[in-house]
Amino acid sequence: MNYLSSIITYVRRIIKSPSNADITDNLIIDYINRFYVSDVDARLQLFDLKKSYQFQTIPGVDKYNMPLYSVQTEGSNPTSNVGMYPVYQGFLSPAFINGIQCPLRTQEYSFYNIWPNIIQNLGTVATGNNTAGPYTINIPILANSTMPTNPPVQALLRGHVDTTGIIATGVNQDPPFGTTINPKIPSTSINSAVWFTSSDAYGNNVVVQDSGQFLYDGANNQFNYGLLMSPGPAPYGNSPLGGPSPVYSTTQNTINYLTGVAQNVYFPAVIPEGQNINAQCFYYESGLPRDILFYNNTLVLRSPPAEQFLVELTAYLSPAAFMLSTDALPFAYMAEYIARGAARKILSDTGDVEQFMFYEPLFKEQELLVWKRSQRQWTNNRTETIYSQGFSQGGNAQTNLGGIQ
Repeated sequence: MNYLSSIITYVRRIIKSPSNADITDNLIIDYINRFYVSDVDARLQLFDLKKSYQFQTIPGVDKYNMPLYSVQTEGSNPTSNVGMYPVYQGFLSPAFINGIQCPLRTQEYSFYNIWPNIIQNLGTVATGNNTAGPYTINIPILANSTMPTNPPVQALLRGHVDTTGIIATGVNQDPPFGTTINPKIPSTSINSAVWFTSSDAYGNNVVVQDSGQFLYDGANNQFNYGLLMSPGPAPYGNSPLGGPSPVYSTTQNTINYLTGVAQNVYFPAVIPEGQNINAQCFYYESGLPRDILFYNNTLVLRSPPAEQFLVELTAYLSPAAFMLSTDALPFAYMAEYIARGAARKILSDTGDVEQFMFYEPLFKEQELLVWKRSQRQWTNNRTETIYSQGFSQGGNAQTNLGGIQ
């Protein structure tokens, strides 16, 4: 039973449907994928699915989404597919940055108590001229940075689109790029980090803020140019700013996070003559990150990285889908468990309670066997004490890998 076709055959035996006329192979594959993708990782934390997740930081970028599987389609049938979903179920301690262990937190309040996000209210950065734009706005707390910049980076924090927002775009590209904001991204998935505020002739607030999306110029991804937007109500109230239709390489309605210059900004309303235009932002100095927050499927680093650093975390892998009957199982010992789990879903949906109850103990038995095999991997580990840390650990001596502690 190393192949998906063998599991399909076994499912047919359990549900007593040997003919493709009763239930098609494609529908059985759909049930197999539903069980394997949605249920297995929630029911069991298997040793075989425990992995090490690594990525390189980007200078100045403090937020990183959990990676996503791309859409998986069976053959040429676009209706038979599995959408984007997280590659990992979650992250566990220990966490390492450039080989040095650091905390991995999951509660925002404890993280931001140590690393508060202090909003810089910069007062007047421009004045209205009785038009909606264009305005060129300079945030004065930044020096005139040259491009490219070298570490340490002193700049503005960038807006961010979370994992749900990436899924909503239908394109597995993180962060999103374009010449204007993507209206498919829900406003609840956008965390802004730069705001320009003013008032119209009637005293109403006029707000422009960054969108967590970045400028695409047709050839290169301009990761330092954030697209600005007009905020709106949930779920899809955010809207692009006005002005001439944007073209490639045009920095209209963008904020340069390194220089603090917002170019050719068009507000969503006319700003009266002499009316103050104010700015709010998060200013940072980059360095070697020493703390990690995992929240909303996003990893937040503090301090923001000054350059490329290797981040390593322990994670549980979300199983991938099987779309073809010739696909081999990555772990053959799970074949019967997967078959019984898929058959269990089919019997439940068809209302065959008698068969469901008859096979339920056999399903539980397979689940216990799969779990027990995974737990055996842990029996080789002794309970750690102060005397079981390995050679020269915890002292001022040369470590096993060389170097001085």
